[in-house]
Amino acid sequence: MIPIHPQPVAGRPEQLRWITHADVLPFTGVAATLPAPLAALRDDGILAQVRVEPAAIVTTLHAGRQWSRDGARVRTALHAALADPSGWSPADASGEPDDTPLREAARKLLDGPVGDLARSHGGHIELVDVRDSTVTVKLTGACHGCPAARNTLRQGLEDQLRRHHPQLRAVTADPGRG
Repeated sequence: MIPIHPQPVAGRPEQLRWITHADVLPFTGVAATLPAPLAALRDDGILAQVRVEPAAIVTTLHAGRQWSRDGARVRTALHAALADPSGWSPADASGEPDDTPLREAARKLLDGPVGDLARSHGGHIELVDVRDSTVTVKLTGACHGCPAARNTLRQGLEDQLRRHHPQLRAVTADPGRG
């Protein structure tokens, strides 16, 4: 059984974030298809939405529902559903992922440890775009044209993003910028 731990979502009493192992599911974003136990709760009007994050599942109750009354059923259904990762699929029917969590993770890394490394060498890595699971950055300062920049992007940014966002296709440096 995959462990889960409920955590309130600040300012959103209808939501609970169920903390679990990172990468427990192969995508992030709103789930369209759910395994039977969770799908039944959605069909019965208990759950309004289920969203997958890198290390959590966020469940949203329909209006009029309460965690004190429905929480145990949601927990039981979520445990059963996590045992069936093939029963989950992202909301976008075209198969295109929701890039918002990937964008936020890339920005956090560039504002934090990966960006700090570049800045310590006189460079800068700017997030240009995240589209179709591809992160595009601009290298400036000492990073622009630096042979080590490719390693920083691959080992610093791409590898860390891929750990939590397996749908990541690539990290690319925009050649027209810099």
